[in-house]
Amino acid sequence: MTLTPNLKSQYTTEQFSAREAQELAHVYSFGPVVFQVARLLVKYGILDMLGNAKNGMTESEIAEKAHLSRYAAKCLLESALTMHVVLIDTDSDRYTLAKTGWFLLNDEMIRTDIDFNHDVNYLGWFHLDEALEQGKPAGLKHFGNWQTIYEGLSSLPEQVQKSWFGFDHYYSDHSFDEALELISGYAGVSSATICILDVGGNTGRFALKAVAANPNIHVTVCDLPQQLELMRKAIAGKSGAERIDAMPMNLLDKAQDFPTGKKYNVIWMSQFLDCFGEDEIISILSRAAKILTPDARIFIMETLWDRQLYAPAAFCLTQTSLYFTALANGNSKMYNTDDMTRLIHTAGLEIETIHDNLGQGGHSILICK
Repeated sequence: MTLTPNLKSQYTTEQFSAREAQELAHVYSFGPVVFQVARLLVKYGILDMLGNAKNGMTESEIAEKAHLSRYAAKCLLESALTMHVVLIDTDSDRYTLAKTGWFLLNDEMIRTDIDFNHDVNYLGWFHLDEALEQGKPAGLKHFGNWQTIYEGLSSLPEQVQKSWFGFDHYYSDHSFDEALELISGYAGVSSATICILDVGGNTGRFALKAVAANPNIHVTVCDLPQQLELMRKAIAGKSGAERIDAMPMNLLDKAQDFPTGKKYNVIWMSQFLDCFGEDEIISILSRAAKILTPDARIFIMETLWDRQLYAPAAFCLTQTSLYFTALANGNSKMYNTDDMTRLIHTAGLEIETIHDNLGQGGHSILICK
C-alpha cells in the first residue's frame, strides 16, 4: 500500500504511549454516547451559548437557557467536560468552550458528518456485523425493503434525505469548478460542443454546474429512473436545463449497455464507483470503455483515502466505508489507489493522469483512456 508521507508517519509506527492508547480505547468503548452528547450539545445550543459567553456560564444558567432540567444539563456538561469539549473554572463553577467544542460548533464538515451519521447511519450500524457477514446492507431494513439505499432515496423520510444529500453534496460540490477546468482542457477548445455523459448523476448538481460554466456543454445524466425523477425536479426552470438530458439505466444490470446516441467527449463519474463492489466496478467501466472513442476520456472523481494529506481525512473516509457496508449496498467502500487502479486496468482502461487535492483537498480525478 502506498500512503502519502503524512499518513505513512501516522499508520506505520505506534503513535501513543500505553496510557494514551488505553484512554483512546475507553473513548471507543463509549463511542455511541460520546457521539450523541456531541450532537446534543449542538442541538440544544449549549456550545453556541458558551461560545458567546465571555465569562462562561453556570450549570443553572445553561439549563435555563437551553430549556433543560438541571439534571439534563449536568449530565451533558459533565460528559462534555471529560470529552474535552468544555472547560470549567473550579473557583466559580463556570463552563467555557474548549477548542474541540469550537470545532463541533463551527466546522461545517463536522456538522455535516454528525447529521449524516445520526439521521442516516446510527440505527443501521447496529446491524454492521450482519452486513459484514452477509455482504448485504442489513441495516437498511430500518428504512425499507430495498436491495440498496439508492433504490429508496426518493422514499426516505425528509430529514434523512436532507442529511444524505447534504453529506453527498458537501463532499463533491467544492471540487466541481476545478473538475470542469480539467474537462474543458481535455475536451477541446471552448468554442467546441462538449458532450458529457454524467454516470450516476444523482440530483443533477454537476450537470447544472457544467451547463452554467460553458454554453457549449451538453450533459446526459444516466441513473436509475427514480433518481432521474429527483433530478428533473431539481433542475426544472434552472438556467441551462434545456441542455441536460436523462437516460434511465440500471447500472448493476450487466446486460444494459451505455447509451450510444451521442459521441461523448467525457464520461464523468463523480463519487460514483465507491457505491459499487469490485466486480460491479469492472462491469461498469468495461461497458463505458466500449463507447469511449480514442480522443474521449473517462473522468473518475473519488476521495481515495490513501491519497489524503492529513490523517483526519483518511479517518473519516475509512469510517464512511462502513456506511456502504451496513446501509448502502453491503459490498462497496471508499477505495485506495492500488485497488482502484487494479479495477481500472482490469476493465481495459489506462490511467493517463491523476490530479489530487481538488476542492477542499480530498478529491482526486483519475483521467482514463
